[in-house]
Amino acid sequence: MINLKSEHKILECALRFILAVIFIYASIHKIAAPAQFARIIYGYQLFPALTINLIAIIVPFIELYTGIFLLLGILPRSSALWITIMLFSFIIAISINLIRGHEFDCGCFGFSKGKTSNWELLFRDIIYFIGSLYVFLYRQKRMYCLYDR
Repeated sequence: MINLKSEHKILECALRFILAVIFIYASIHKIAAPAQFARIIYGYQLFPALTINLIAIIVPFIELYTGIFLLLGILPRSSALWITIMLFSFIIAISINLIRGHEFDCGCFGFSKGKTSNWELLFRDIIYFIGSLYVFLYRQKRMYCLYDR
């Protein structure tokens, strides 16, 4: 017989692991090259010039720490909330630029144009958003994915 609670725990654990790896990986190149990431943010043409450097420095560290926390099971609900908010913001930024007809580099996993279409980026972020929302709204006792306590 199938235990739905067990399946939900496994799904939640898998989503936490996947989101954690994605956000940790996405943060590394941004932390290593904040000036390049600032240029990417500037290319979105959404933020006042005075805030771009601050965004380029802070966002990658939020991505890194929320990813680490999800991976280790530390404050998973709070981490998932931060990731959900970031993904919602990314979806809005990508959507605005798609509506404007702008070609842009998202800066998600590296600094190179043309690897992924902007529509694919939007679709991918919506899928990640649904996963992060699932982790955030999950109310059952969580599994420890990497280790047992």
